[in-house]
Amino acid sequence: MSFINEFNLLLKARYSLIFIPTVEEDRLEYTIRRCVKLGKNRAIYSWNFVDGFLNTPNNNGTGKKNPLQALEFIEKLADDTPVLFLLKDFHKFFNDIAVIRKLRNLSRILQTQPKTIVIVAPENVTIPLEIRELVTILDFDLPTIEEIRDELKRLLGILDQSISNKDLIILIRACQGLSLDRIRRVLSKIIADNGIINSEGVSRILEEKQQIINQTQILEFCTSDTTINDIGGLENLKRWLRQRSDSLSEQAQNYGLPVPRGLLLVGIQGTGKSLTAKSIANDWKLPLLRLDFGRLFAGIVGESESRVREMIRITEALAPCVLWIDEIDKSFQQSELKGDSGTTSRVLATFISWLSEKTSPVFVVATANNFQLLPLELIRKGRFDEIFFVDLPTLNEREKIFTVLLNQLRPGQINKFNISLLAQESDTFSGAEISQSITEGMFYAFNENREFTTQDILRGLKDIIPLAQIEKQKIKDLQVWVESGRIRPASVRI
Repeated sequence: MSFINEFNLLLKARYSLIFIPTVEEDRLEYTIRRCVKLGKNRAIYSWNFVDGFLNTPNNNGTGKKNPLQALEFIEKLADDTPVLFLLKDFHKFFNDIAVIRKLRNLSRILQTQPKTIVIVAPENVTIPLEIRELVTILDFDLPTIEEIRDELKRLLGILDQSISNKDLIILIRACQGLSLDRIRRVLSKIIADNGIINSEGVSRILEEKQQIINQTQILEFCTSDTTINDIGGLENLKRWLRQRSDSLSEQAQNYGLPVPRGLLLVGIQGTGKSLTAKSIANDWKLPLLRLDFGRLFAGIVGESESRVREMIRITEALAPCVLWIDEIDKSFQQSELKGDSGTTSRVLATFISWLSEKTSPVFVVATANNFQLLPLELIRKGRFDEIFFVDLPTLNEREKIFTVLLNQLRPGQINKFNISLLAQESDTFSGAEISQSITEGMFYAFNENREFTTQDILRGLKDIIPLAQIEKQKIKDLQVWVESGRIRPASVRI
């Protein structure tokens, strides 16, 4: 049910105390006035601590810097006057016993009168226990796609500018998760910078989202210029991702496609799992949020559970986005080793439940080095759309990796290197180890004041002991899962 329909239903049912958690006071007041016009015709009196009541015929300023007097004004108003009282800043007085007692008394009186008190407060405000049973919480979501589209078209009309439908969709998707005030501010910044509104302003919008993330200590906003084409190999995984590149779009929703949940990448370290997570966000033009599970755990009892709920709230508010959880297996290892009275287990259980139940466009990319530590409830179907095994690169993939890396370091000079020989000599090397061998070769040549060559890279390969030689059993265990059909190979094996 939409906010307008739900709100009008509460007014019709004479709910006396409604609590709406939001920071968008102006947009909420505008929406409430629309609600009143659609439903019963009521007067709307708003109150804030500095100005007191506003919009009243003869009582402007009543209750200025006096919340108790504001409640007394509500009580004394004529019984048959249909009024909605919008109280701002009121949560600051939830620790005042006189205010709380007055609210409890008023809630009984207003049930027989056409009056409703709406308290507006930020989302992290806790309702006092004394009035919790009397208050109805009504969520006021961030601007919808339609609201964002209307705001963009309004500004485009003012600028007398037109943009393609494709660019409009890109901008709408980038603006999702921002309040209307933030959208207006960032669009003003784009206009000041470019003179027009276009899809090139997406980077400015992502910067605005970064400001929101920086205000928390739970998530990290990541930026990357890595694309899928910068990753050598992994053709099966790349094909799967390309098929879902527009899966978070409005067209996909209208088509009836379910919102993708995400994917789990497993394999030993250095095989490109984290690089893939970064490239997905960049290719899909979505903000990338990195979650460190260690930040969710706090020393105060109950705070860890509240932090995971806060993480979910922030992530969904910034949707559509990519949520990257690096080395998720370490969190489950801590769960087994810690004697924390079940806190870790409860936090992980909350997260796993959210994975299977979420409907918001949050694409989760989790990586794991030790697949054996992951519980079955995490890897069963319904948590992630797919699980991919990122194996050691094949001969063909090693050639692509060397080609990509050397092209980045020495553009246009790839013919100076024997890529075929390097790929043959780097068997059992991961992508990260191949990159390190090139770095080692560059050091050799740099110290001799010359350009590095194929022979320098071969020397670098000899100096590195591949991790695969140590992690042979892990790789074999994962290959068994692939053969069973439970995990898909990320690479095309020849």
